Amino acid sequence: MRSRDGNHSLTLTIPSIIFLLNSLVLNAGEFLISYQYTVKNALLINEQLDISKSMQKCRGIESQSIIFENKYNNSLEKTIADNSEEFTTFLHQLGLIVEHKERTINSQNSSTTRLTLKTTCFKVDFNDTLVRISALK
Repeated sequence: MRSRDGNHSLTLTIPSIIFLLNSLVLNAGEFLISYQYTVKNALLINEQLDISKSMQKCRGIESQSIIFENKYNNSLEKTIADNSEEFTTFLHQLGLIVEHKERTINSQNSSTTRLTLKTTCFKVDFNDTLVRISALK
């Protein structure tokens, strides 16, 4: 908005003020997470978890959430590493893509199973004591 003397004045609407305060107080962020692991002949041969900060706003509604203690000063990577088993179980509940191959050569059976969580956006809210991770769908 321009005043009579030609200067621009800053006008904040109530929703923008609430959004600004909410993001400052909650220290919320959005992260892209993908997960994949491969099992060959009943042995885990590869497990990969990729976490990156989202460069743009994710769209969707929160579907499922998990809560951990905030021990590491808002570090998502350290929090997930400390609670890896619980977080992996949470990812399984979201639904993984399963690829299974089985073959027999000279009476020897071989099987390979790959489970994949395609890149999914998660909303992460940090406060003083807790970290809340919510999948967006």
